[in-house]
Amino acid sequence: MLSRLLPERNIHFTDDRLTWREAVTRVARPLVEAGDVTPEYVQAMLDSIAAGGTYIDLGHGIALAHARPEYGVVRTGIAMLRLREPAPLLDRPEHAVDLYFCFAAADADAHLRAMASLARILSDAPTRQALREAASASEVVKLITEFEESE
Repeated sequence: MLSRLLPERNIHFTDDRLTWREAVTRVARPLVEAGDVTPEYVQAMLDSIAAGGTYIDLGHGIALAHARPEYGVVRTGIAMLRLREPAPLLDRPEHAVDLYFCFAAADADAHLRAMASLARILSDAPTRQALREAASASEVVKLITEFEESE
């Protein structure tokens, strides 16, 4: 499931030092460019986080930025951004994040299936570490595909 929703074109790496706002905007960029979400969806994510949305912090330096589908989801999709330097949510050091995901679900069923797939991968410590160590989008896709096939 996740391997179909997270194509290579949606996986990016940066050495740039970003704020959390820049990281969320950048991780969402491939979804906006593909027409999977509207710019309003990105703004809804930023507004939600600014209002105290550290709930997107999944721990282990991982954040899952998302908003309600009615704020601009066109098609279900996921994007990933790996930062060299963490961009702490709300500028709080205890919420240092260097692996941002953007999640957009068009409906409840897609939401549940995609979240379950992502949760399984991110809860597996060796796979989580391998995601951090991946040097290319193709490595990430291969890692996710192999994980899904082993289940």
